[in-house]
Amino acid sequence: MPSANPAAIVADAVLGANQAFYDALNARDLDAMDALWSRISPVACIHPGWAPLTERDNVMQSFRAILGSRDTPEILCQDPQVLLWGEFALVVCFERLGEAVLAAANTFRLEEGIWRLVHHQAGPAAEGPEPDLPPPGRRQLH
Repeated sequence: MPSANPAAIVADAVLGANQAFYDALNARDLDAMDALWSRISPVACIHPGWAPLTERDNVMQSFRAILGSRDTPEILCQDPQVLLWGEFALVVCFERLGEAVLAAANTFRLEEGIWRLVHHQAGPAAEGPEPDLPPPGRRQLH
């Protein structure tokens, strides 16, 4: 049996951490959100239309406000792509909020064996993700 691709295993772990971020947002789970963010590394966050936040307390306060608002829509992560640099990983993706689409970047750092968020940024996207294509072999040619 061939050995698993180490880069693919790492990418899957990063994608799992990224999905946990969106799960915490949608569940409005502040404890889960707090657990995702680094307590070791400096952190930063830029929400659409907000000034940059660079202190962990400020970042968590922003999520406390977002998660506590009844107006916060469900946010779906689409087309996540992982870029790896040793103990750092970047996930670039689209966020769908109803009809609105944002481009997002989530940066993670491997800390004590766990991928922790060190930066999140989202802003308006000129266009959304590519539409889902049918599986290979089922594409229509005409």
